[in-house]
Amino acid sequence: MKVRILIVDDHEILRMGLRIALTRVENFEVVAEAGSKSEAIAQTKALQPEVIVMDVRLPDGTGIEACREILADYPNSKVIMLTSYADEEAVIASLLAGAKGFIMKEMGSTALCQAIKTVVVGGEIIDAKLTNRISEKMKSLIAKTPGEPLTERETEILELIAQGKSNKEIAETLYLGYSTVRNYVSNILHKLGYGNRSQLTAYALERKYHEHWTNLK
Repeated sequence: MKVRILIVDDHEILRMGLRIALTRVENFEVVAEAGSKSEAIAQTKALQPEVIVMDVRLPDGTGIEACREILADYPNSKVIMLTSYADEEAVIASLLAGAKGFIMKEMGSTALCQAIKTVVVGGEIIDAKLTNRISEKMKSLIAKTPGEPLTERETEILELIAQGKSNKEIAETLYLGYSTVRNYVSNILHKLGYGNRSQLTAYALERKYHEHWTNLK
């Protein structure tokens, strides 16, 4: 049976290269391409591919947002995030959005083909360098305890951060102003003693998904 694949990237030349590489693999079939978040969602709705190779950065949103929206309606699709940037927060947010893989573009087509084969049979695959680096960082972050207790609202926001939501998405979920959410996040950072959102996201993820992350290693 053919593995039906959707390629999502805003660079046409890269999509063309991926199509050529993937169609050379037995039982792989590239059924469509998309250059934006909206196109990716539309193509998924029309074709329901087994695997979606998704760039993290898209012109009308992020691949992470597209991943979350697609899997909400088509949970059987497997999403592999593809990026040029070793962004720790993007890896974490991708996993929380439901992605089954996170591959650096520099890894090449062979690694991507293997990743597709892995997720099709129910596995997960993350670039080993990223996995080790983030796991070690999480171990140090989780040891922290707040200097003062988080309020009920701050805890609620931390849980939403653990779901990979942006400040804008949190504001919409809680019916709060964007600046209000940003202030809450700043307060949480201060209480936990962190300097940036990437650290906070890792902390939130480790609190909620420690066992799952350990199993990925």
